[in-house]
Amino acid sequence: MGQERYPEAKELLVTADLSGGNSARSRVWKAELQRLADATGLCISVCHFPPGTSKWNKVKHRLFSHISLNWRGRPLEDYETVVNLIGTTTNTKGLKVKARLDRRRYRTGVSVSPEDMHELHLVRATFHGDWKYVLVPRMDK
Repeated sequence: MGQERYPEAKELLVTADLSGGNSARSRVWKAELQRLADATGLCISVCHFPPGTSKWNKVKHRLFSHISLNWRGRPLEDYETVVNLIGTTTNTKGLKVKARLDRRRYRTGVSVSPEDMHELHLVRATFHGDWKYVLVPRMDK
């Protein structure tokens, strides 16, 4: 979807919470973003929200509230029900949500070694570099 809308894009901005799978401390998160940068040729800028500020996350603020309203009072009995309710979420300002169930199996217990971390092309910002950084594509990958 992004390549169709922005074929000339050279950068991608990702905003993320500080906790969970996309934590600022997660080595796997950074390594996988590096793989994405390498595959797409995009510089990926990451900005993590400071602790206690997830309310600033536009996805949570502008999307999840409408999803909650859409499935209010309906039993969430299975994955298909959840995905269908998410996928039919709209609002009066033109919000349309696309959703699909991902049935792929993912490996657990994946770790990234300090050596692998050293191979990342990760450029930290001067101010709060743990929370704001850019992953630059590696041309040799």
